[in-house]
This record gives sequence, C-alpha cells and structure tokens, in this order.
Amino acid sequence: MTAIVEFPVTAWDEPCPADLQERALHALETGSVLGLPQLRFRLEESEGSLLSPALVARGKSVSFDMASGELRGSGAGAAETELLRAMMRRFAVSSRNLLGNLLPHYRAGLAPARTSFRPLEIERRRTSWRKDDSRLHVDAFPSTPVQGRRILRVFCNVSPHGRSRDWRLGEPFEDVARRFVPALSGPALGSSRLLHALGITRGRRSAYDHLMLQLHDAMKADLAYQSQAEQAVHAFRPGSTWVVYTDQVSHAAIRGQYLLEQTCYLPVSAMLDPSRSRLRILERSTGLTLT
Repeated sequence: MTAIVEFPVTAWDEPCPADLQERALHALETGSVLGLPQLRFRLEESEGSLLSPALVARGKSVSFDMASGELRGSGAGAAETELLRAMMRRFAVSSRNLLGNLLPHYRAGLAPARTSFRPLEIERRRTSWRKDDSRLHVDAFPSTPVQGRRILRVFCNVSPHGRSRDWRLGEPFEDVARRFVPALSGPALGSSRLLHALGITRGRRSAYDHLMLQLHDAMKADLAYQSQAEQAVHAFRPGSTWVVYTDQVSHAAIRGQYLLEQTCYLPVSAMLDPSRSRLRILERSTGLTLT
C-alpha cells in the first residue's frame, strides 16, 4: 500500500540537507507520498475573506495561470480578485521554491502548470462518477495530454477550522496496471489528430494518454474495486503540506475543505530512475511504445 514518508521541512525557501534530498527523491520515485506536516502556508490577515465556498463560480476550484495571471472559475468581486490572485501567485512561487530545495535533481526539467484553490467541501459533493475524486484513481487529464510526462503536485491544507484533508491511499501502480490494463484498448486510428483539430485537446493525445484515461475511468467505474482494493485513510492536518506523483499514486479525496494545490510536469528523462515512471511500467506491461 502507498506509504506516507514524512520530512521535517519547515520553510518553503530554505535549502534542504543533501541526505534529506536523496531520501525524498527515492521515496517519491518509488511511489510514496512526501508528507511535510510542519510546512504551513500562512495566509495574510486580509486573505481571510477568501476562505469561503462562495468564491467558486463553477466547478470545484479556482485556477490560476502564473504566466498570464489569469484566474478561472472565480466568483469573487474586483477587490477579492486581486487578493486571490496575489495569494495564489505566492503559493505558486512557494511551491517552486520548495521543489527546487527539496528535489534539486528535478530543477532543470520541472515545468509549472496551473495553481488551484479548492474552498469547497469534498464530502457529499455531487458530481458525475468520472469527476468524482472520492473514488480511487490515478490522474489523467482529458483535455491536456501529457505525452508521458509525470504529474507532480504540491498540496497544502489551509483550513482555518481545524479540519483535516482526508485521502484514501491504495495499492501500488504496478498492481493497478496488472489488474486493469489487459482489458483496455488502443486509440482509434486518426482520433488524436481529430481531437486536437476540434479543440477538444490542447496538443496531441498519445497512446499513453489514451491508455491512462481509460485506466482512470476503469478504476472509478469499478465499485467492487473501490470497496475491496487494499487501501487506508490518511488525514493531512491543517497547516500541513504533501508532495506526490498523482499519476502514480492511487488516491481518493474523501473529506476536507480549503486546499491550495500546484501542478507541475516533469519529463521522464529528468527522473533519477526513469524505469519507475508509469510510462515505462505501461510500456513493459503492454510491449508497446506509447509516446
């Protein structure tokens, strides 16, 4: 089952000892979650007004693009919009500093993507089964093909009410692949080009992306698997941070509110051991070249 490996990191922008960097890199690439229970992201006093579910206009979160400064999904007024943008920009910078200090091996290859703020309560949130993140799954993005790149994410619980962010953590990716991959099918001829031409995907959907989307859906659709798979619940307390390859770790968010999250992409070639990537695992299991 997925392990939580904790590290005594207390600052976002301070160098980490070399032995800690080595242990963190090994734990991450072997499928563990890096727990940083003492790493708090402190909100400014003026940002207290942002801790409200009413901040989300649609969907489950507000997203922020660091490069353009664009906010999406926000129902905030003009004054709160600027506060929100500043808070999310600060979290994006803090996350980049953390990853550079904790995982310097990745520094040259890591590409930041969107930042999100999730002020809605997960428990009993009504949505379709495909979008139901309370079901065990590994991440795959329908409209944003990653073409084999890793999905590395930094999460931080900023709840002001003492509520933990509870995750179910499941079996290793190799076990998930053995269970589901044999029943999956390849993409239809020409479908990748058509999806991109119609604007459904941002870039080419590779055979790898196609397989991972099917795997994501197969896991969520299998209710027997959801209840019977080896799993355990872990509570991430308020003021704690965690780092995880969400494309590899089987996870489900079941309780909690007020979360900040930063997504990053990493080429497989930038890993310490590329053979541990889900791309290489799937290529070994299928005998195919997937990118």
